[in-house]
Amino acid sequence: MWPIRLCFYQRLSVSLVAGFLIILSLFMVASTEVNDTMKNESSQRLHIDLAKHLVHDNPILQTGVYDYDALKNLFHTLMVLGPSFEFYFVDPQGVIKTYSKDIGEVALDKIDLAPVKEFINGTATMPIVGDDPKSLDKQKIFSAEAVYNNDQLQGYLYVIIGGERYDTIAQNLKRSRGVQYLVLIIVAGSLFLLFALLLLFRFFTAPLKQLSDDMDQFRAGGFDLSKAGIETRPWKDDSRNEVQRLGNSFNQMIEHIDMQLRQLKQTDLARKTMLADLSHDLRTPLANLQGFIETLALKGEQISPEERAEFMQISLKNLHNLKHLIDQIFELAYLEGGHVTLKKESIVLAELLHDIAAKFTFKAENKDLKINVNAGNQNAYVYADIGKLERVLTNLIENAIRHTHAGGSININVLERNEELVVEVKDTGVGISEKELNYIFDARYQASNKEDDAQLHAGLGLAICQKLMILLDSKLEVSSELGKGTSFSFSLSQIKP
Repeated sequence: MWPIRLCFYQRLSVSLVAGFLIILSLFMVASTEVNDTMKNESSQRLHIDLAKHLVHDNPILQTGVYDYDALKNLFHTLMVLGPSFEFYFVDPQGVIKTYSKDIGEVALDKIDLAPVKEFINGTATMPIVGDDPKSLDKQKIFSAEAVYNNDQLQGYLYVIIGGERYDTIAQNLKRSRGVQYLVLIIVAGSLFLLFALLLLFRFFTAPLKQLSDDMDQFRAGGFDLSKAGIETRPWKDDSRNEVQRLGNSFNQMIEHIDMQLRQLKQTDLARKTMLADLSHDLRTPLANLQGFIETLALKGEQISPEERAEFMQISLKNLHNLKHLIDQIFELAYLEGGHVTLKKESIVLAELLHDIAAKFTFKAENKDLKINVNAGNQNAYVYADIGKLERVLTNLIENAIRHTHAGGSININVLERNEELVVEVKDTGVGISEKELNYIFDARYQASNKEDDAQLHAGLGLAICQKLMILLDSKLEVSSELGKGTSFSFSLSQIKP
């Protein structure tokens, strides 16, 4: 594995340099090998008939070899004319019989004749290499020809092409200044190419490094965009570049996280405010309840039966208000926590509306109000949780009764719209100011012109109703005009019975 301290660009650069050096080394070795092979093949092809011509054109070799000293002198003369060749005469078993005195001492007494025979027969692919008598392990290209006396094989003329002198001169040439300049140019060009590739990689990896730095800075800022001090960069969404698309996704992610963080902060602040307000609302009935109970406990028999009954009635009222508030708090908490389960079923909407309206008949008559149900299609079905739907409608009708003066009316209407049924609860009450309409579904919010009654109201009813309607895949809508009344409506999907 890569060391953790190396960044992506550094790892890429190290990989590139290592790969480049390996490829360059392999290329130089391969090119040297190919160059030597091509040079040997061309030299051998150029001198392929050298030994044949020497055998056929020299009287000493034409009639067979008998005088090795004369042959040695011939080889000396030939080496003077061609100093890059070494001449040997070997017997039919490969034993070296004579060679030019200019060669010096030889290391081998005998050579392998298999390559020689392949060369003479032309059965092998060039370049063909044979033993170098001057070395124990080296092999070199050669030219060879059989020497006969009449039809009897006398031996072989074995000519090394590019002998020891040639190798010495070639090595000296490699050390010459011109060759050094050529090698220097090749190395410099390779280094320049490597440097150019590193710059190119730097250009390609710069956006990735920038994105990585932004991620580190965002994490260091506690995933808070305002504290991280970074700005969303103009990454291209439609680019085919993967880094650009990744950067754009990162922008969307941090913006979404920042939005959620702000919402969480606002929710937390609203929750704290609501808890503070609710604690105040809870203290009021508790204080009243405590006062009356302590009075009953302390005075005991001093209280008349009429006062005792009055105290008990007031205590029960405060107890009822306290229970109602606590029930609403728990209901809202369950809704916000997502712990509510739905039990949906097919409902005849008109029947449900008539049943709910009937529960408020007595209360409406006491306040001189009329409740009208205009359900339209009496057999229209909806698929919903009857308990949740009844809870919403009950709250809306209770609010309408509380905010409508004597002589007014409350109309429960059902309208058909496409495949939906729109339920509307419309009153002729005091209405709500237009600037307050956007806040009435917030927990603890109460309109400035609210109507008070004997019951404690904490401003949670409409917030609960809205969350219930969202669970039912709908949403409460409101329209109102001061002094003329308010209309709440929601839609439900109609189903066929």
